[in-house]
Amino acid sequence: MPYAFSRSTDPHVDLSSQDAFNHGAPFATFDRMRRETPMAWSDMANGDRGFWSVTRHADLLDLNRQADLLSSAKGIRMEDQSEEEYEARKTFQETDAPMHRAFRALASKAFSKSTVAGFDGQIRTIVTDLLDVALAEGEFDAVDRIARRLPMQMLAQIMGVPVADGPMLVELGDALISNSDPDYTDFVIDQVDTEAYRLLPFRSPAAVKLFDYANDLLDRMDAGEQIGVLNLVRQTTSHGTQMSRDEFRNFFCLLVAAGNDTTRYSISATIHALANHPHLLRQLQAGDFTDWESAADEMIRWASPTSHFRRTATRDFTFHDQQVRAGDKVVLWFLSGNRDETAISDPYTLHLDRPRNPFLSFGQGGPHICLGMWLAKLEVAIVLQELARRIDTIEQVADHSYLRSNFIHGIKHLPVRVKPR
Repeated sequence: MPYAFSRSTDPHVDLSSQDAFNHGAPFATFDRMRRETPMAWSDMANGDRGFWSVTRHADLLDLNRQADLLSSAKGIRMEDQSEEEYEARKTFQETDAPMHRAFRALASKAFSKSTVAGFDGQIRTIVTDLLDVALAEGEFDAVDRIARRLPMQMLAQIMGVPVADGPMLVELGDALISNSDPDYTDFVIDQVDTEAYRLLPFRSPAAVKLFDYANDLLDRMDAGEQIGVLNLVRQTTSHGTQMSRDEFRNFFCLLVAAGNDTTRYSISATIHALANHPHLLRQLQAGDFTDWESAADEMIRWASPTSHFRRTATRDFTFHDQQVRAGDKVVLWFLSGNRDETAISDPYTLHLDRPRNPFLSFGQGGPHICLGMWLAKLEVAIVLQELARRIDTIEQVADHSYLRSNFIHGIKHLPVRVKPR
């Protein structure tokens, strides 16, 4: 296939490098590791402490649920952080129980399956408006025209901020979570000195502008204004604690960055799949096709936009005959688990009606399962529905490019040509 989802064939990619995914997901490397070294030690290319890689589906489920053994409270990315940096930058994503559970309980109401189901009409309106513009052009970058715009427009509505602020928030969010890609920031994490920003989220100066935006929201909320779901996270928890202003600012940065990018790259992978596997579009257009949730799950498994999360061992333990020491970094490669043939039948083929899909894209099985899971699934399902309804054919017309990151995996440019129905 000229435009395969991944073109990486090297079985020995350095997973610590931000260039590891420049040719797509390094599936050949993960395949080898699952066979030969399911608990493998890797050195860090930048000189930081090395890490253990967990690559098998069953092991990922096993270790991800053991939050007492593998803590999130020392960072969720490979990079080393000092205690000062961690305290300055942490969100509830970088905490353990009971703090994590308490703050998560506040926000989870706004992103529950039943609440998200009520957003169907809003999401569909955004998608149809985006398609009106894109289909009129005929040939366009599907990431720019659709995948990059939908998540932030919807998130803006949920957060209660002006939709007109969406493009600015997307740009700043990209600079944060895509801080290893020179297309999105001048402060590339492994290419320039970012020491001056080490106490900011993602070591990025873009956080300053997002902090200013969050400060304005905080002032308005303190004055009694109700702003979308944001007031929920500032309520007093069941433990009698409240998210501080610093914690809220970090939470807001996380919401803007992670709430936009992971769904974006799921949608870009979805459109890439339809453009390169024409039978999928025909399957969706068949009159008897109704299982849109399964189709969305399969596309999100295929995309696996969050490649990994890092944890830190709280005590010594042995796993696959390897001795892990307290303080060691342990990286959970959910992307690898989503291609593990021992858990997922025929994992390198898309099956839109896959009857059982134990995919791990949202960190399933652990306490940090993605807060926006139901929203992402609904957005992908509606994109599939509306594309199936409105286009006759879609084809990729030039090469795509990948985000430069070993943390977030995705297609950042996708040239396509469509013929409307």
